[in-house]
Amino acid sequence: MRPSNWPYPYWIAHRGAGKLAPENTLAAFRLGASYGYRMFECDAKISRDGTVFLLHDATLERTSNGRGIGGDWDWAHLSLLDAGGWHSRRYAGEPLCSLQGLSRMCLQNNLLLNIEVKPTPGTDYATGQAVAALAARLWEGQPVRPLLSSFKPLALEGAQQSAPELPRALLLENWWEGWMNSAAALECAAIVAQYALYDAQSVKAIHQAGMRCLCYTVNQADHAQALQELGVDGIITDRVDLFAPDHAPGRL
Repeated sequence: MRPSNWPYPYWIAHRGAGKLAPENTLAAFRLGASYGYRMFECDAKISRDGTVFLLHDATLERTSNGRGIGGDWDWAHLSLLDAGGWHSRRYAGEPLCSLQGLSRMCLQNNLLLNIEVKPTPGTDYATGQAVAALAARLWEGQPVRPLLSSFKPLALEGAQQSAPELPRALLLENWWEGWMNSAAALECAAIVAQYALYDAQSVKAIHQAGMRCLCYTVNQADHAQALQELGVDGIITDRVDLFAPDHAPGRL
């Protein structure tokens, strides 16, 4: 049976505004919010000196003018990088974003987060601990706190140990052996799976286990409609310009 106390909206903007703005920057979250989105997915890791910041890749080259592994640099260096010029001239000079900086925007505007714990290789447990501890502190006393997700069970273990009160979700790109037992041991509130994995049987099994079904990254209307008909509980999308987030499930 699916849990009834699910506080998150159905539509979730991927990395802020999908591909319309430089991912994981404040500019992207502002743009996503301008399209009416109230919840955002983002990727979080830790700098060398322990600052939690947003970056999808382990390395800096794709989405900034930096070089090397992001987690090998202190935040003082990372905060000066250009994380927008790679996307377009309009966003040149947009900086990398810390989780603390993003929290201010979210709390001031009643926006919600799905924080994907995205560890630098070899730092799974420590990253989960750090991200969860900071999120718990920043959202202390808030009625709805961030949903923490990760492909790395060890990162979710760190989060579970550090801030057990925060909801967790296991990310899956395939149904690997033992994933359901792992999700249960981690006391996950949800499974976030690659959208093509879902069918009626998997949705039913996850709901019967007391978890919600979320899916990524859905960018076509026919895929979204099929997933809604299956009964998934949330859709992560790049296409903030295509899907109106105030539409109820079953309507596009």
